[in-house]
Formats: sequence, C-alpha cells, structure tokens
Amino acid sequence: MKNLLEHVEQSIRGRKLLRSGDRILVAVSGGLDSMVLLHLLHDLAPRFDWKLCVAHFNHQLRGRASDADERLVKNTAAKLSLLIRVGRGDVTGHAKQKGVSLEMAARELRHRFLAKTAQRLKCAAVAFAHHADDQVELFILRLLRGAGGEGLAGMRWQFVSPADKQLRTVRPLLDVTKETLRQFAAARNIQYREDASNASVDILRNRVRNELLPLLRQRFQPGIDRAIRRAAETLRADSEIADEAARVWLKLKPAKRRFAEQPVGLQRRALQLQLRDLGIRPDFDLIELIRRSVGQPVTVSPGLHVQRDDSGRVFRMSVPPNVFRRGRATVSLKGQSGVLQFNGAEISWHKTQVRGAVLGRAAPNREIFDADKAGEHIVLRHWQAGDRFRPIGMRTAVKLQDWFTNRKIPPEQRRKLIVASARGEIFWVEGERIGEKFKLTEETRRRLIWSWKRAETT
Repeated sequence: MKNLLEHVEQSIRGRKLLRSGDRILVAVSGGLDSMVLLHLLHDLAPRFDWKLCVAHFNHQLRGRASDADERLVKNTAAKLSLLIRVGRGDVTGHAKQKGVSLEMAARELRHRFLAKTAQRLKCAAVAFAHHADDQVELFILRLLRGAGGEGLAGMRWQFVSPADKQLRTVRPLLDVTKETLRQFAAARNIQYREDASNASVDILRNRVRNELLPLLRQRFQPGIDRAIRRAAETLRADSEIADEAARVWLKLKPAKRRFAEQPVGLQRRALQLQLRDLGIRPDFDLIELIRRSVGQPVTVSPGLHVQRDDSGRVFRMSVPPNVFRRGRATVSLKGQSGVLQFNGAEISWHKTQVRGAVLGRAAPNREIFDADKAGEHIVLRHWQAGDRFRPIGMRTAVKLQDWFTNRKIPPEQRRKLIVASARGEIFWVEGERIGEKFKLTEETRRRLIWSWKRAETT
C-alpha cells in the first residue's frame, strides 16, 4: 500500500492542502475512512514536520455503539502518542430546537466543536476523510434534489469552516476510493468501527450506495463512478469561472451593473454570492424569487427579509413592528345566508343546492366554493408570517409571502387583504385565487356563493 501513501502525499503537495510545520487537527469518527486518514497523516508527518492532534465528536445517537467508537479513537490516539480531544453534543435536542434534520444538526454541532478545538490547540487546519465514493454519492443525492452546477460539483479539496471563517478544512482523500482505503486498512491491520446505520434503507444516501449505484454499474454503465467524478470536476471548474465573473461584475459601480440586462446565469450567481455573505443559505427557489422581484421584500424566514434593488444589490431589510394586522374573527355559516363584517369589509354569503361543478355567471368580487368542504365555522383574519396556501390549479401549497411577491402585490396592500380558513386551511384570499381543496367538483351538492365589498378605505 505504499502507492496510496505516495498518492496522498502528491495530492497534498500538488493542491497545497497543508504546509510544512502545520499543526493539524484530524477529525476521526472511528470508521474506516477517518482511521485510515489518521494513519496516513501520521506516516507523512515526519516528512512535513507536522504536529497532529485528534478530535472525536460523540453524537450520542447510537448508545453503547457511540461510546465504543469513542474508546477506539482514544486508544488509537494513545498508541500513536497523539493528543486527543473529545466532544459530545445533544444532536436530537439541537435538531428539535433548530427545526432541522438529525444529519444537519450533527453536522452543525460537529463543525462547531472542531472549530473551537482547533482554536484552542492553535491548529492551522482540520483534516476530513471524505473520499471519492462520497463524492459520487453526493452527486446523485444533489441531482435528485435538483441542484445546479455548483451543487453537482460536489465537495472541494479545501474550504473554509462553516463555524470559523479563519479555519481551513482539507480533504486529502477526495480522489481515493473506499475499496482502496479498505485494502490499506487490511494490509496495515488498522482497526475501525462499522456504523450499523449505514445499512438502513430508511436513509436515502444508503439506498443510493447500496441499491441505485450497483444497479447503474451493472445495467447501464460499469464506469459510472469515474464518469460522475469527471463530470463533478468539470462542473467545479465551470463553477469557479462563474464565481469569478460574478465577483468582477459585483465590483462594478451600481450605476453600471444593469442587473436585468445580464445573462440569467450571472444574475443567479451574483445573488448566490451575496446571500452567502449575508449568512443566508442560497437555495434555488429563494434565488429565483429574489431575481424576479425588484424593490420588494422577500421573506427568508420569520423575522428575516431581504430585498434586491435595480443594480442587483441584495440587502437585509428591517420590517416595522406590528407589520401584520392582528384582527381575527371566528364566524358561523349556519343557515342559508348571512352577512359578515370584518375590518372594513362586508362579506355576504348564501348557499344553493346544485349537482356538479356549476359555477354560473362570473361577477366581480365573487367566488364560489363547495359549501360542505368549507363547513359551518370559518376564521377571518389578515395574512400572517408563515401562512401557506394551495391556490386552485396548483399541486402543492406555497407561502403566501411568495405568492404575493410573484403577483407583485405591494407590502402595504398585502397586509390589508383578508383571508378565510376552514379546518385550519386557507380557502380564500381576498382578490386572489380560491383554495384548490374547496373548488366545485362533480361530487359537489351545495355551493357557497361568497361576495365582498369594502365598506370603507382601510
């Protein structure tokens, strides 16, 4: 296995991942990949005058198995005469508090621990054991999620820690296959732990690894792994060019930028870079919403809003206190007809017997619903942060904030609009489409005819 050692050394030198004399923190989970990485770096340390430290984070997700991982890492570090630091975290509690997946919560706590440990031990970099098979699996996962070029480019050989912008993180094994690591471990008699969760079919990554990729290799393309790695490398180079072009454009004076005249690809990349600088995750839907909305606030999350100007500049914006109107009324639709008053609007309604989706003649400020689906008790109120609505004709619900933005409804006007909900689901937004679930169908037996007018200016 001498060739692997030489290969990793060439990768480190050629890509300038680590410098001579560096103090390096090695992230070691106890699994095959990180245990091999630790031994490789330990073998190379004298040539580079490195000082290695070991870091292990116990996620406390697998009970005794997690503790056994920790013991193995501690024992190995002791055998190699290396300093070790161990951290623990309540991943489950963190996931619930942040409203994220266990995987995301574990990643956040792990990076936070590694960053703090590296700072305390004065380490210049953290080394991770991600390898070529990880890159292939990540490509497939991101493809399934609809990622763009940068996402499909996969992991970088080196990057800035998400928990500390001053800390470098490196991946010296990114072009080494899992099988090569396994052979090295067998030849050197390196002990490691197998994570039983890697066999769980409930985890998408495992299904990609154990079901999809074997099928692709057998039935479609035996060299699929190499093809994907080549595609990712190409996309990485293209992505770096796009990044540089966007950065150059962003340095222009605002008067010369003319955002609307730029190619769509440059628009997206410029917005992506700015969102990252603001500490906001730049997913495709958010970027597209901002790209198509000039001068209008876009809600990223409750209490966090951004806005784009004509020059393409993205900035956080403060929302005035009490921006949402608080009025709310629970009303009854019992009987055949009635009139409702709510915050300056008068709503009249009546029910008729009908068979099928009979709409009748269209009229302004009037909508028709399936009366039985709406029920006899509804809530009238104004739009609130986080409201979701499934307009007629759409397969899924959307945020009302996004709907208003796409419809170019000014912020002041949207806060005045009334919404009606039945059984916790919005079925009417004043002046907009009705809810898909409440439309007339062939099974409809009673219609709810709903008309409204503004009694006064609000």
